[in-house]
Amino acid sequence: MATTTTATGSDARTFWAHADRHLVRYGGGFTREIIERASGSFVYSAEGRKILDFTSGQMSAILGHSHPAIVETVQRQVATLDHLYSGMLSRPVVNLARRLAATLPAPLEKALLLTTGAESNEAAIRMAKLVTGKHEIVSFARSWHGMTQAAASATYSAGRKGYGPSAPGNFAIPVPNAFRPDFTTSDGGLDWRRQLDFAFDLIDAQSAGSLAACLVEPILSSGGVIDLPPGYLAALKEKCHARGMLLILDEAQTGLCRTGTWYAFERDGVVPDILTVSKTLGAGLPLAAVITSAEIEQEAYDRGFLFFTTHVSDPLPAAVGLTVLDVLAAERLDERARDLGCFLRRGLEELASCHQVVGDIRGRGLLMGLELVTDRETNQNPDELGARVTRRCLELGLHMNIVQLPGMGGVFRIAPPLTATEEELSLGLSILDTAIGEVSPAG
Repeated sequence: MATTTTATGSDARTFWAHADRHLVRYGGGFTREIIERASGSFVYSAEGRKILDFTSGQMSAILGHSHPAIVETVQRQVATLDHLYSGMLSRPVVNLARRLAATLPAPLEKALLLTTGAESNEAAIRMAKLVTGKHEIVSFARSWHGMTQAAASATYSAGRKGYGPSAPGNFAIPVPNAFRPDFTTSDGGLDWRRQLDFAFDLIDAQSAGSLAACLVEPILSSGGVIDLPPGYLAALKEKCHARGMLLILDEAQTGLCRTGTWYAFERDGVVPDILTVSKTLGAGLPLAAVITSAEIEQEAYDRGFLFFTTHVSDPLPAAVGLTVLDVLAAERLDERARDLGCFLRRGLEELASCHQVVGDIRGRGLLMGLELVTDRETNQNPDELGARVTRRCLELGLHMNIVQLPGMGGVFRIAPPLTATEEELSLGLSILDTAIGEVSPAG
């Protein structure tokens, strides 16, 4: 087993001096830990601290860190065939496309293999625009689809101010948030059907008659772990098809067993026109895919679809993707995510019974959200409290992820690896319990 080199105070000061001088900051400050290695559900710092990873890296390492099967695949493949001219094909690429199709319902059977979630959404939007001959894109008001041009233009949760005009024809619709309903039924619950009708009335009023696609996540992650109500996706697809739009589902964080099914859309029985997957497909390595029907792919091809990038159809990440599918199937990690998700939810519900500041628990499988509130009557969200709990968790040995949006800073995104154990989940829950109790005035 690899050993951790303990950093001296002088080494750490030098490291951070170099980091502060030479690195561009790209999303707030860096966590002040020097990470030397990672294994399973833990990362290890240069100071010898063992930190439980409740975010699967960047919500990606669904098999944990340094999974033996992934390590073996990378070592073998990088020594054999790692990168090619983008117009050449290799067996891992064709096999991964075939295997992905086998995990999906018809008619999804044609795959384009790329690197990141932003790139896959970029390609999906580009394809939808070309196939429909239109350019307008609809997405949720708390969406996150990536940082490149078309993906960023469909992202509303952050990053819109100060960069000039986004792509023309992008529209936002309200998020169906049952914890904070804007359209309500007679009993005070969320009336998502009325909300959706209202949303598309506004879209129709603003559209120039060129609606191409609607791009959404089945569970908004950066938007606060908002699970779409049962029935919503089917109604949304009807709205889209009635206007000649394609439905694109972004399953960067929900795809490949994390929510307890292979894909989150399975719960609703709704098949998208185009599906994008990323993060979980590479289990921490850069791999993404756009998957669509033969009919849509043929139309795109006939119209000259162009997405020729440096790392499209690279064999090394494709081989890793095949290994990910092998492990998910062999270890039945969809079932494991369901079982561990129930275990995690029960633990979070126990926290809620002990701490008045826990306002809501939501999500599916091993993608859970816990929202802190200052008052359960008003559901006011305490940004600073969430940040303090996050800092205390890290001090106690738990890395947590909190939504970094105004008014959402008390929402934790909990996404441990699918390979985590009940003991590891219990450890994380215990640390979170301690941190909330120590930091929150209300306890």
